[in-house]
Amino acid sequence: MHSEYGDIKIFAGSAGMSFAKKMCKYLGAELGKSEVIHFSDGNIFIRILETVRDKDVYIVQPIGLDPNNELVELLFWLDSFRRASASSITAIVPYFGYAKGDKKDEPRVSIRARVCADCIELEGADRFITMDLHSPQVQGFFKIPSDHLYSLPVLCEYVKGLDIMEDLVVVSPDAGFAKNARKYADYLGTPVAIGDKTRTGHDENAKILEIIGNVEGKNCLIVDDFTISGGTLVDIANGLKAKGAKRIGACLGHNMLREKGVKKIDDSILEFVISTDTVENHFIQESKKMITVSVAPLFAEAVQRIHERVAVSDLFEDLPKKVIDSLMD
Repeated sequence: MHSEYGDIKIFAGSAGMSFAKKMCKYLGAELGKSEVIHFSDGNIFIRILETVRDKDVYIVQPIGLDPNNELVELLFWLDSFRRASASSITAIVPYFGYAKGDKKDEPRVSIRARVCADCIELEGADRFITMDLHSPQVQGFFKIPSDHLYSLPVLCEYVKGLDIMEDLVVVSPDAGFAKNARKYADYLGTPVAIGDKTRTGHDENAKILEIIGNVEGKNCLIVDDFTISGGTLVDIANGLKAKGAKRIGACLGHNMLREKGVKKIDDSILEFVISTDTVENHFIQESKKMITVSVAPLFAEAVQRIHERVAVSDLFEDLPKKVIDSLMD
């Protein structure tokens, strides 16, 4: 790392090791030295193995496939850095799983995202960086500065290199994601179609009722912020095929599929599922349909800009060429 960034220190939690290493590679930095010990009784022990006094510290820890343990570990990291006299502490949470709990829409339930935000602030985070929140208003749960990054430009640049662009239609799985789907369509220069999806319970099952828009004879790209079961993607792909669509793929901000969901995708008519590496998901590694695009360079750019006291928002108006070039690595 250049000397002007010498007081930046990036550390990795158990769930963020691969992502943090990619960030460090992009910045030319060395990963901070630390260790995590998981005891047989389930307890977690954190130790920082170098001085961080008066350093700007960044801890990378998604809250993803093992959210409860990953959240607790993140809190221990924050406490450790605060007690070690770090100058500033930034929590980099590429996937903030509890963001889905963003409202009290029925009696006697917790607003889980707010609880997590309070805990993260209480343990000493000075800044919070994440990507593709399920609901953007979750940013308002934090009193500290929070940066909400978007995977859209990185994913769209990757899609532009595929041979599916001719006669392409961007498809939203439901009306709720239609506004974001329009942003994908504007970036790619395509029309939009919308799936009419309903969900009756707190399970992972939804039903596609209708496709709104012309998809006959078109290639279709289903876009969504994340998937857990893969059911919605498969259902809407079947609906698109029934409406005469040709090739069908999907593009996701986060990929939370496990074995059952991966098999569901592999056995479906979906040609591919593109997603980011915000969660290190070993369940998808053997699937030939899964394509992972790294957004670690985008986070690294955000860290560099925060350190240089320049606007992070410029990242979305003009994606740096270095980030685009990293897609080819």
